[in-house]
Amino acid sequence: MAEIKRRNCRAVYAGRLQIGGGAPVSVQSMTNTDTCDREATLAQTRALEAAGCDLVRITVPAPEAAATIAYLKDRGVSVPLAADIHFDYRAALAAIEAGADKIRINPGNIGSEERVRAVAEAAALRRVPIRIGVNAGSLEKHILEKYGAPTAKALCESALYHASLLEKFGFTDIVLSIKASSPLTTIEANRLLAASCPYPLHIGVTEAGGERSGLVKSAVGIGALLAEGIGDTVRVSLTADPVKEPAAAREILAALGLGGPRINVVSCPTCGRTRIALIPLLERLERAIDEEDLRGVPVTVALMGCAVNGPGEAREADVGAAGGDGDALLFRRGVSVGKIPQEEIVPRLIAEIKALREKA
Repeated sequence: MAEIKRRNCRAVYAGRLQIGGGAPVSVQSMTNTDTCDREATLAQTRALEAAGCDLVRITVPAPEAAATIAYLKDRGVSVPLAADIHFDYRAALAAIEAGADKIRINPGNIGSEERVRAVAEAAALRRVPIRIGVNAGSLEKHILEKYGAPTAKALCESALYHASLLEKFGFTDIVLSIKASSPLTTIEANRLLAASCPYPLHIGVTEAGGERSGLVKSAVGIGALLAEGIGDTVRVSLTADPVKEPAAAREILAALGLGGPRINVVSCPTCGRTRIALIPLLERLERAIDEEDLRGVPVTVALMGCAVNGPGEAREADVGAAGGDGDALLFRRGVSVGKIPQEEIVPRLIAEIKALREKA
């Protein structure tokens, strides 16, 4: 696989997590529980961490909600926590005091310069980075009037404007984020931003939709940027159970050879030449990979349906099966090791994956 040349940028640290500066692209999501419901928020935070989140963001709509961050820390939550703040600078101060590892604000919507200074000084004292999040749906009036619409240039100008408010007080532990519901606008805006600042970038497509359409839009927007080396941390935003977001993000990273070891399953779309039940076989294989906790094994597995492309793909994989007439040829590291009946294909592939894991 061709290697992606990552954009050079500064590094910031959200607790133990490095963002930017050449660190691996990290994955995050956001709880959708009532933050004041501590137990529900605790349970979802743990579920998100187990699903592959490197950082979990929690809304803090008022200062009293920040106490939940301290509660989660006291209950042994180890994943870094980001506090999502809008309008109320006191909520940002309370979240920093409660132990947030990162905060998300737009300096321009929390009031006077003294309020921005107070947040910047508190964050600097605790070494808490600030993510500035700019969305197409909430641009400043003066920028929207200038451009007439939330264009890519408007979004980039907004992000740099907010950064300048923090820079005014010497604060530069900044992560910038530009998101639109249009993948193309998101791509163009982040290209402009990447060329205009030294800060790490959080990327994603906002208001992307449900599980299926949201994943497609996110794969287009996030994938295109990552392929160009742009992006240091990602969120796939879905109108669905948040636990599904990190898995989707990990799949996008894996498709680009980013984000650490990951199994790569290769399979054909089937056609009239297929003589094995490839679609249910692939479903069984995917379930077995999850049940056996094999997603993190860095191997390529091919499950192919016929003798046209099947043997070639299976031969190039670490382990593969090329379908015949109710059976398949099994390949191990490019060498055919004989035929196996259809009912043995999935168990045998799983056994081969486990064997390769042991040798790794």
